[in-house]
Amino acid sequence: MSAQPGPRAPWWRRLRIDGFLTAIIVAAVIGSIVPARGWAIPAVDWLGTILIGLLFFLYGTRLSPVDTLHGLRNWRLHGLVFGFTFVLFPLVGLGLSLLLGDWLGTTLALGILYLTLCPSTVQSSVNFTSIAGGNVAGAVVSASVSNILGVFLTPLLAMLLIGGMGVHINPSSILTVAANILAPYLVGQVLRRWTLGFVTRHPRLKLVDQASIVVIVYAAFSEAMRSQSWSQTTIGRMIALVVILSALVAVMLSLSWWAAGRVGMDRADQIAAQMCATKKSLMTGLPMAAVIFAGSGHALGLVGLPLIVFHQIQLMACGALASHHARSITPREAAGGGPSSQARSSGSSAQPDRAGGGEPHRGSRHRV
Repeated sequence: MSAQPGPRAPWWRRLRIDGFLTAIIVAAVIGSIVPARGWAIPAVDWLGTILIGLLFFLYGTRLSPVDTLHGLRNWRLHGLVFGFTFVLFPLVGLGLSLLLGDWLGTTLALGILYLTLCPSTVQSSVNFTSIAGGNVAGAVVSASVSNILGVFLTPLLAMLLIGGMGVHINPSSILTVAANILAPYLVGQVLRRWTLGFVTRHPRLKLVDQASIVVIVYAAFSEAMRSQSWSQTTIGRMIALVVILSALVAVMLSLSWWAAGRVGMDRADQIAAQMCATKKSLMTGLPMAAVIFAGSGHALGLVGLPLIVFHQIQLMACGALASHHARSITPREAAGGGPSSQARSSGSSAQPDRAGGGEPHRGSRHRV
């Protein structure tokens, strides 16, 4: 006789609570109720700077430069990702900020424009590509190079587009971003042969990623409370922001899939392009915003809010989409025997470091 299934647990026990999202919300609430004041202001700023430097040192340790150089040969995939990230997104963001400035308020509109200037994510792009059965190694290269380029392109685009709207952005912010982000990354690359083993053996170092964002969110909301910036927005504007950014995610996901198909990519590359071209990095974007908008007269809490909201929406949307792609993989594709893979079997391959991109999906093709 078969055992009878037991009663299902109550719905509140079946909920999967995202610890990182919870930490961001808690940091925002604490920053709004107990903002940093006096000596705590520089202390929090220095803590954030140290964590950001450590974060990008770990990025430099995890990414293999050899895989990066080999992976750049897939020019269609990377060209589409970079085109979406640094051309199409900024143009859309500029249009939205001009159209919605009077409705959402100047600072939130600038926040929407700024989020479209940010580079792609690394970890979530690679993880979702793996789950969906896409080109994991290609995603590693596209997302990682996007982050490296973003150190220079995001401040330059901000000076061009945001500075052109009458917002003062100090040109020295490019050097500051390079010192805080690029320098630790290069040190990580140089020391990689000695540090990679340690980083790989200690997966809990990923908490550095999350801790740096939590500290920056707390600092941003503290600054917003000290400057009384929240008086510039309303609940209605917040709801409108969520609707607008949800529509932006949906449009970019659809458009990137269509564009990848139009240029002749196979399914694996289409998935990688869709997952990488539609992401915006909270880990890279928020630290840069703290530097770029310093002294601009706009509160970082409000400027960074669209990026925080967009980040959560993209995770939920891409998680659902990756599961859909995974369910639709045919047995032949799972075995790597699709016609497109046979036709392009001469492409080189590279395995991403486990510390950098997670374990590849069994059905993934690792052509870069």
